[in-house]
Amino acid sequence: MDAAAVDAIRLHFNAQGLAAINAVIGLMMFGMALDLSPEDFLRILRAPKAPAIGLLAQFVLLPAFTFLLTLVIRPLPSMALGMILIGACPGGNLSNIMTYLARGNAAVSVSMTAVSTAAAVFMTPLNLSLWGSLNPATAPILRQVSLNPWNVFTTIFMILGVPLFLGMTAARLWPRLVARLRRPFKIFSVIVFLAVVALALAANWRIFLNVVGLVVVVVFLHNALALSLGYGAGRLARLPEADVRAVAIEVGIQNSALGLVLVFNFFDGLGGMAIIAAWWGIWHIIAGLTLSFFWSRRPAAEAVL
Repeated sequence: MDAAAVDAIRLHFNAQGLAAINAVIGLMMFGMALDLSPEDFLRILRAPKAPAIGLLAQFVLLPAFTFLLTLVIRPLPSMALGMILIGACPGGNLSNIMTYLARGNAAVSVSMTAVSTAAAVFMTPLNLSLWGSLNPATAPILRQVSLNPWNVFTTIFMILGVPLFLGMTAARLWPRLVARLRRPFKIFSVIVFLAVVALALAANWRIFLNVVGLVVVVVFLHNALALSLGYGAGRLARLPEADVRAVAIEVGIQNSALGLVLVFNFFDGLGGMAIIAAWWGIWHIIAGLTLSFFWSRRPAAEAVL
């Protein structure tokens, strides 16, 4: 399958459709923020080592190693840029429950989610522009769309930053109401996320079937790299095993819904990017739950020796 056929997979939206999807993803982030509090940010100041290692792996190691992976396996240019985009995104909102199931340190996971979501407003456009422009195959795509990091920053701020602030504020001002809303919002988030992924794949299902073998391999390798970087960074830093598991899952579970929204907003639903982000959304749930089940049957040691 050549690049033209892959990039024929497009999901077109008018201005109203894009606004609706941005609003839906914003609501998902609002629901996630209901579980956060200023304490989750302050916790890093009191016990900074594990979250700092995780954030280093999330925003420095993963984007850099994703760039290297695209040079090694040389996927189609749009797929390579999709990998770089996913590698630049923050952790996904399912990582906290997966960490809990894996007997990992849920406090570290929540702290990383809080800080990485806030930091993504700056780090996601920075990493996408930096590594995308350094890859000779993906740089022409960035030039073609005239990607403006400031526009990406503004979009991410509206999708992540504003809902994060509003959700945390609501949790502080109306704790009883929020306590009743948390579960419905979690269910809503999962349903909406799967619906967005299904829409992205179903729009050109036949073409997707022709390239699914390649996409599956690429996403499998990329996700395995992300999980390994998180786990390896934690082990090298000699973190307790529970912290290592939290870092591994947080780095391995990316906010691919945000990635899809950025593909829609800035790359006109470009085929290779869209299917990478969409399949990531499915695969990281499968891989994350599988790893969580494996670890759930093995109590975390007190420390890594």
